[in-house]
Amino acid sequence: MTDMTKTDTFAGRVALITGAGQGIGRVFAKGFACAGAKIAIVELNEDSGRSVAAEVEAECGAGTVIAIRADVADPAAVDAAVAETLQAFGRIDIAINNAAIFSTLKMRPFEEIPFDEWKQVMRVNVDGVMLVSKACAPVMRGKRHGRIINISSGVVTMGRPHYLHYVASKAAVVGMTRAMARELGADGITVNALLPGATFTEIERETVTPEQKTQILNMQCIKRHETADDLLAAALYLASDGGEFVTGQSIAVDGGTTFR
Repeated sequence: MTDMTKTDTFAGRVALITGAGQGIGRVFAKGFACAGAKIAIVELNEDSGRSVAAEVEAECGAGTVIAIRADVADPAAVDAAVAETLQAFGRIDIAINNAAIFSTLKMRPFEEIPFDEWKQVMRVNVDGVMLVSKACAPVMRGKRHGRIINISSGVVTMGRPHYLHYVASKAAVVGMTRAMARELGADGITVNALLPGATFTEIERETVTPEQKTQILNMQCIKRHETADDLLAAALYLASDGGEFVTGQSIAVDGGTTFR
């Protein structure tokens, strides 16, 4: 992650970020905190969530973050996480639905995907987005202002093989984004999706070979590997006052791998 200058762009705002105990979510937590927001890290792995919260406090100041252990696919846990965020900070202005199952999945033909694995991916990647959005929307409606940012994937437009459950789940995220934008726009709430390309973080990706990394790079117009900072820049814009007239969009941040 690149060094960030602290700003007050989001001073007085609160961002709830799921899956922020590692990878892209970790960068989002730091980036939004350094831009002045209070952060609620909602993470299944309690130790990871607390570790990132400590990093945020060290880099962006004490009192800027809380870590909440929750399964985003559990309605009661999501409601409790939102309640804890409100108790700590009094509001939720930004919800980033980042939690997903991906890096642990093995590439395989779709007819070989165990049905239990399919259901688990849908449970987290699809149900989780709906439940968190459902819990945050009434809070945002009360302020007549809000930003929901859903992390989809560039695989939706590519139709990548051997990840059918993941591709299907991320396509659902795009559909939900469009429908929620229609429902929430009149209340001053924008809903957008980011479609990352191949983003390499500290999370190990055993299924990606050096040859595949080279192939990915060759497909891009911009010849460097994507980082989570690239996605952070897009998320900061969508969450800002400057992004208030952008909603229902699926924005590819992939160095020009796909064109929409």
